[in-house]
Amino acid sequence: MTRRQRLWQQMIRIARRVRNRHLLIMDVLLLPLAAYAAFVCRLESLALGQYRLTAAVFAAVSTVVTIGAFALLRGYARYWLFASLPEVIVIGLAVLVAQILTTTATFAFTQLAGLPTAPRSVPVIALFLTASALAFPRAVLRALEYYRLHRQHRRAGNGKRVLIAGAGDAGWSVMREIQKNPQLGLVAVGFVDDDPNKHGLWIQGVPVLGSTSNIPRLAKAHGIAEVLIAIPSATADQMRAIVGHCRAARVQALTLPGIRELLDNQVKLQRFRPVAVEDLLARVPVRTDISAVRTLLSGRTVLVTGAGGSIGSELCRQIAASGPALLLLLGHGETSVFYIHNELRERFPNVPVLPVIADTRDAARIARILTHYRPDFIFHAAAHKHVPLMETNPEEAVTNNVGGTWNLLRAAEAAGCPNFVMISTDKAVNPTSVMGATKRVAEKLVQLAAARSGHRYVAVRFGNVLGSRGSVVPRFQEQIRKGGPITVTHPEVRRYFMTIPEAVGLVLQAAALGRGGEIFVLDMGKPIKIVDLAREMIRLAGLEEGKDIEIQFTGLRPGEKLFEELFLEDEEYGRTAHQKIFICRNGALPDDGLEPMVTRLLGAAEAGDQATVFRLLHALVPECAAELGNTAGPRVLGDTTAEAAPRASNGAGTAGNAAG
Repeated sequence: MTRRQRLWQQMIRIARRVRNRHLLIMDVLLLPLAAYAAFVCRLESLALGQYRLTAAVFAAVSTVVTIGAFALLRGYARYWLFASLPEVIVIGLAVLVAQILTTTATFAFTQLAGLPTAPRSVPVIALFLTASALAFPRAVLRALEYYRLHRQHRRAGNGKRVLIAGAGDAGWSVMREIQKNPQLGLVAVGFVDDDPNKHGLWIQGVPVLGSTSNIPRLAKAHGIAEVLIAIPSATADQMRAIVGHCRAARVQALTLPGIRELLDNQVKLQRFRPVAVEDLLARVPVRTDISAVRTLLSGRTVLVTGAGGSIGSELCRQIAASGPALLLLLGHGETSVFYIHNELRERFPNVPVLPVIADTRDAARIARILTHYRPDFIFHAAAHKHVPLMETNPEEAVTNNVGGTWNLLRAAEAAGCPNFVMISTDKAVNPTSVMGATKRVAEKLVQLAAARSGHRYVAVRFGNVLGSRGSVVPRFQEQIRKGGPITVTHPEVRRYFMTIPEAVGLVLQAAALGRGGEIFVLDMGKPIKIVDLAREMIRLAGLEEGKDIEIQFTGLRPGEKLFEELFLEDEEYGRTAHQKIFICRNGALPDDGLEPMVTRLLGAAEAGDQATVFRLLHALVPECAAELGNTAGPRVLGDTTAEAAPRASNGAGTAGNAAG
């Protein structure tokens, strides 16, 4: 080690031991000198002559007032080794306020004491010199720390070499994390960004090397092992392009979570994860009015049914973040409720959370719960959702999806609950399945209860929910893990997708928008072929179709369609105040004859009379397929070329979560 290097190391060690009390001592020494220098600069003489006493008063007042203003702005409570723009603003504001007060006080004193008034340019000169006196020692500390981090980063040259995609705020934060933590074993070679105005610039001592399309060339030239995608707001098209470039370069792509998952503004390297299929969806994520939802739920008692399921548990997380007075987790499966209850207690220790084990089909139990707690909001996510299973178990679909919903609605009306949101599905429109037909009946019950009570009771229709239990993505992941084959029902099946957080955001938005009797539907953009989704997941796994793994077509399952509709023919729909949410009202609203027929339907289901169950479902939902109940021959409805209204589907699991 050379003498120069030893000197630098000694200076860095001293800098890291400097505390704010040491900086205060330096301020006491430097600030009077800055005031004196202002007079010297103005008078062009070290001997101030008749202004000696005026300068002494000015220096004393300036020192006391500047230190006081700086302390009030918490300048002595900051860690200057990592100073940035906020610290610069504190220095500037403290000095500006201090100079105004100093000039006023000095002028008043000299007038009373008969001393010569300071030249008018002295306060202006003193402003800059005082700011320099405050900033200089702190800037030295910051520069030495930056030099230390830069040398540390260079010494880690044998670590894993990475590119950072995105030269924005998130990319800058990632760069700082890498530099501050050499134990991570990462060396950031540079940034790539598609903004040409950033090319050639340097961030934290690291250059912006080009656009994301240059990743293959840069990976080869610099020995890149990973690309960290630090663009939380990236669209699906951008993500697919970047992942494609990484695939071409044979380097791994890691990404940050989306904006919804980064509300706490914490960009940490630990949050990087492999790119998932959710990141590659061909649509822009839906944004909800979070402030409106928080205002709606804060301080209220909220009950969530199906709380342990995929949708129900995410509902609980987002509701807990809004600060309810009490959150009730109602579910039939004790294990899933146990896990979400423990998670919420850890993440939201100040939110009262109460697990309630109950079956929505138990009318007496549900009535007692709602009478006792009198919730302000009910989010009904409990349902049987798997189409093929419900085709062979229609009685269960009826008693749970219809009977459970009706029990909740009647208990909610009796308890005076003003808000009820039921999670429905696209399969409720022109249903070809028992599950879809039962959810359509449940929608009608919600609308009837809304009309009778005048309360804000609404339903929300979803399409395919990525990551929900039993849905297509986890099934494909398991098949890939086993080496295939991946099974797809039909080469032309198309579906619309949303993530679980987006789906839940829509539910909460419906609670904010609903007035009573509406059915809300998400505008889910462009459809994606399920077979294309399978191929994308194969590529994400680093495999090749036909070489490493096969895709097999198995045929449509009972009750499935090639695609799903979101609106009935007699439903009028339009956009709400939220750009991505549709609202529809039925052309034919439920009448007083609905509930007697539902009573007969439930009686037939409880008696195991399937023939009567199907006959009553046809009577309650006239638009359902004539073949409903015939599991031997699934019907495909609709014209795949029709574009009259947005359409969506759920090929392997729908919105909603099993109550049991």
